[in-house]
Amino acid sequence: MIASDPPPPIPLLQAEGLAFARNDEPVFGPLDFTLNPGDVVLVEGDNGSGKTTLLKVLSGLLQPNSGRIRLNGEDLTLARLSHQVALLGHLGGLKLDLTALENLRFAIGVFGLRSGAAPLPALASVGLEGYEDVPVRSLSAGQKKRVALARLLLVPAALWLLDEPYANLDKSGIDLVNRLLDAHARRGGAALVTSHGAYAFTSGTPRRLPLRPTP
Repeated sequence: MIASDPPPPIPLLQAEGLAFARNDEPVFGPLDFTLNPGDVVLVEGDNGSGKTTLLKVLSGLLQPNSGRIRLNGEDLTLARLSHQVALLGHLGGLKLDLTALENLRFAIGVFGLRSGAAPLPALASVGLEGYEDVPVRSLSAGQKKRVALARLLLVPAALWLLDEPYANLDKSGIDLVNRLLDAHARRGGAALVTSHGAYAFTSGTPRRLPLRPTP
């Protein structure tokens, strides 16, 4: 008896015919793509091509006009998002009146905690040791971004949606983002990253998802 080949692995994220329009004007799509565990995919496109909008659709903040999104083979629902998808947007999603440590503890309370992770080591790993009790309002733009990156290290989400994660970071911060992406991919996670491209270098060559204006 001849053994059959094992079935292909289920993608972490799968989009089929995904499209979004605003006021009847197409923004992007239709798109078909998959992310498997270990994938880092760079979303490329000019300003206005829909990069940020795509991440908002994939995170459930916006509803697509057409198409289908699956997480681990199941249709995306808001109930399944909080523990499976982590979105890092331009504003970082931080509470300015809380300290860096309080922000991380708040995130853990909402999204859960990845096995083996803890807030203080996470802050230290992004270069913020000694800033635990500083209100986020008092931090620089680059330090705020580092707090948001520390939050990524804590939550158990396998899928990271990162919108311009290199913005407001110096060279060491850019290297930090790349190290975090590499480590996340090695753990079996995946990431979809928007960037102007100048700093989007990881230890491998990320796949690219080009966004072009819809005709």
